[in-house]
Amino acid sequence: MAGQFEATIEVDRPVEAVFDYLADGRNDPQFSPRVLRIERVPDTSTTVGTVFRSTVKDAGVKTAREFRITDLTVPERIRWTEVSKNSVAVREGGYDLLALDGGRTRVRIFNVLEGHGVGKLLVGLALTAARKDADAFGARIKAAAESAIDPR
Repeated sequence: MAGQFEATIEVDRPVEAVFDYLADGRNDPQFSPRVLRIERVPDTSTTVGTVFRSTVKDAGVKTAREFRITDLTVPERIRWTEVSKNSVAVREGGYDLLALDGGRTRVRIFNVLEGHGVGKLLVGLALTAARKDADAFGARIKAAAESAIDPR
């Protein structure tokens, strides 16, 4: 079983700045408390093929994660896939960004989760938890981006 969760928010910052902020996955700990550590490989600007390696904590369990950037269309689309082999993994995830009037940006985040092995039994629980937190997750992205990006 696979399934998707998503959230849509509006950030009071210009689309180019929001894109740059979100494309640098090293910012993830600012809005995702489950991310304990993250690094970009190679440690240069994010491009298609860049990998972000992280340690996350879900339900009290630490796991190593690796996500590869699969699409980077400035300033409107970022896509990734999880290349690490975890029981519940992200088959595809991404941000869709849209410039709005007044220098604001609409951001849609989504992740498609799938289970492998025993994860086939756990993916439903992971999806339920992610969907329950989706609006709060979006609010954390908004707050972190507005805090990190200078106002116009």
